[in-house]
Amino acid sequence: MKAPLLIAASTAVLLAGCASKGEIDATGGVSAVRSACPVVGVPAGTGDVTVFDPPTSQAQSAIDLVATMTNVRGTCADATDDIVTTVSFDVQARRLRTDGARDVQLPYYIAVVRGGTNPVAKRVSTIQLHFDAGQARAQASGTATTTVSRAAATLPPEVRERLTRRRKAGDDDAAVDPLTQPEVRKAVLSASFEALVGFQLNEAQLRYNVTR
Repeated sequence: MKAPLLIAASTAVLLAGCASKGEIDATGGVSAVRSACPVVGVPAGTGDVTVFDPPTSQAQSAIDLVATMTNVRGTCADATDDIVTTVSFDVQARRLRTDGARDVQLPYYIAVVRGGTNPVAKRVSTIQLHFDAGQARAQASGTATTTVSRAAATLPPEVRERLTRRRKAGDDDAAVDPLTQPEVRKAVLSASFEALVGFQLNEAQLRYNVTR
């Protein structure tokens, strides 16, 4: 998948996460700024895949197999200088022809996106599904991991101070949300990461998902 397609999709659907936005409390300041753990999700358009037979056709009558990625969840280990996120998921598949046993391998990816638009790492793996003879449905579970530097995911001290500083009524900036200030918003965005998983689709498969 080309990077621009991944970037455009990454903001569309987020299924699960382990990072949180800051909340302005009653006395001013941000009571809970954020977690350094990446948000976990599936970009829109890559959470399912349709396999055709023949591959050159996209007619309804040519559908061979449909698979969906579900139960996406993440766990984060952030006690060291490297923040490791493990993403687990299930793949549920349905085939149209059930004659004979069949093994199917489907490629999937995990990518790290910084600031919502900048992919900084990507790895492609495969998950295998087994259909017994006469069986139309199959399911398999998969995992993928990402690593993000704690330094990259940590806000600069001056930005954190501006976010958490208590503000009193009458202060010039008492009613100003610091997250609306461009330099603060840019710093928060730069330190924010996403761990995104989805099927590794070719151009035809992605176009089918987007336009169907």
